Amino acid sequence: MTLKSALQDVKETTLAAVAGLLGKLGYLASLRRSHGRYEHWGMETVHGAESSERALSAAHAEVVTGVLRMPLVSLEQDLEESSRGSGVAAGVYVEQLQSRLPDLLPSGRKDAPSVTHLNSVLAALSSLQEARGRATRSTS
Repeated sequence: MTLKSALQDVKETTLAAVAGLLGKLGYLASLRRSHGRYEHWGMETVHGAESSERALSAAHAEVVTGVLRMPLVSLEQDLEESSRGSGVAAGVYVEQLQSRLPDLLPSGRKDAPSVTHLNSVLAALSSLQEARGRATRSTS
């Protein structure tokens, strides 16, 4: 049996169980506590607190980068997948993400460009969901 590194474990086990890139982003943000450190009991038990912290932070940074680089049409599909995985309507899901904007970025990525970019992406997704809702109501 080959042992996985903490980062491999996060990616291949923990995050593999979460639907969508936006879902992964929300999940990783939920693991960071008010003191700024990530807490994941299973990861800490297997890999130790420091290794777990580094892996979760690195995974969080990778997921944010993935979201910011993903074309809007792909993000719209990802939003559907992520919201389905959480059992919430896509419009509600993106609103929940918007309300947690500061938490969605890893501690090292709270620079203005990343915040502005992610805020713009979430606003665009929200607008697309609103337009889709209006179109659905007008054709009903």
